[in-house]
Amino acid sequence: MSDITKGFGHDSVRPVPMNQRSMGLFSTFSLWVGANVVVTTVFTGMFFVPDLKYLTAIAVILFGSLVGAVPLILMGNIGTRTGLPTMVLTKGAFGERGAVLPSAVNTIILIGWTWIQAYMAGLSLDHAVTYLTGYSNINLFTILTEMAVVAITIYGHRGIEATENIVATLMIVLSVIVFGYMFVTYDIGNLIHMEAKKNPAITVMVAFDIVVATAFSWMPTVCDFNRNCISEKTGMIGTYLGYNLASLIAMGLGATVSGFSIMGNMKQTYDPVDLIGQNNPILGLVAAIVIFLSVLSTNVMALYSATMSYLSIFSRHRFWVPTLVMGIISIVGALLKNWLLEHFQSFLLMIGTLFIPVIAVVLVDYYILKHKHYDVNEIITGQNKTYWYWKGVNLRAYLAYVIGAVFAYYFSYIQTLPTGATILTFLLTSFIYWALMKLGKSTSLSYDYESRAV
Repeated sequence: MSDITKGFGHDSVRPVPMNQRSMGLFSTFSLWVGANVVVTTVFTGMFFVPDLKYLTAIAVILFGSLVGAVPLILMGNIGTRTGLPTMVLTKGAFGERGAVLPSAVNTIILIGWTWIQAYMAGLSLDHAVTYLTGYSNINLFTILTEMAVVAITIYGHRGIEATENIVATLMIVLSVIVFGYMFVTYDIGNLIHMEAKKNPAITVMVAFDIVVATAFSWMPTVCDFNRNCISEKTGMIGTYLGYNLASLIAMGLGATVSGFSIMGNMKQTYDPVDLIGQNNPILGLVAAIVIFLSVLSTNVMALYSATMSYLSIFSRHRFWVPTLVMGIISIVGALLKNWLLEHFQSFLLMIGTLFIPVIAVVLVDYYILKHKHYDVNEIITGQNKTYWYWKGVNLRAYLAYVIGAVFAYYFSYIQTLPTGATILTFLLTSFIYWALMKLGKSTSLSYDYESRAV
């Protein structure tokens, strides 16, 4: 058994030393292209057309991604500076025991998303194979997708980096082919001049908020990977460029397929396989490969981060054990199929919304209150109880979080705002946490941050 597991990843939650970091500019860029070109992001793009005119939708996707990626790279930069995973870093703001809850919730969210995305990849592959051969077996293609995810993730971050370098390049090339075919076969001019709905459910501001929220969905995981970047500059530039290019490809694909499917009197869809496969099975297969690779590249990151979140609570476990167990759970869960999309996806989106205040608290704590310094050794060991607060929990962080989460839930699901709630939730929570910490004079923590800066 030991011979088999010897080659597996031995990643841990301990800080990654600078001399062991492996992600240069291309690796960082590729990783974030692979992360965000994903079927659920394509699915999101579908809702923008015809609620918005096509070029308006593309402009909103571009501008929203450029804005949303700013807090993403700031969050990732904490990982690069400290070498620590995201959920371990939440100890600095929420306390050593207070960080357990967000870590546990993040683990559940990530496993849930691997279920949904594996099923959607299995669905696309099944459609493509059916167009080519007439054979259909969604369960088989779903299982094969998630087995590939587990087989890559179990080798740790180096296995993921090597995979993303190849997958991201392939996805960009194949996406160009798919876009090119659609623009030639279905008239791009008609799509540009397609009328928007008179009473749209999604306005420009709501679409902008959704695009920004997509960037927030990656923030609970970004440090898990960017802690392997060789420099801050490399991490920030690679992440910013990769994430924005990926958003434009994925959401742009969803918006484009949606518009062309409606113009062709088809049922509105996000899936390029449905649009292309019936006319050209070979190119339908190419589109399916894009969807499959997008899920593969994203799910390996989701499973890896789920493992890191788990290890931030149970740090003594070996990396490959929770990876394998959660991978098996993901394979079984993905077979729930339509139930996932009809019920569980809404639940995950809601929990994701409630995670925005967590990110706001961590960013304010690190960049403003702690002056860009965490004592890395103290976060790991807790020997001096620097981040102990009150019985291991920072109550002010939790109070700010609860106010932010209630605000996000109410204005996202009960009384929706015309502007969307993501940006307002982030700003409100940031201010409340900063004010509570200032009022409580807790920023000193009997600790000289300036003299011990990283």
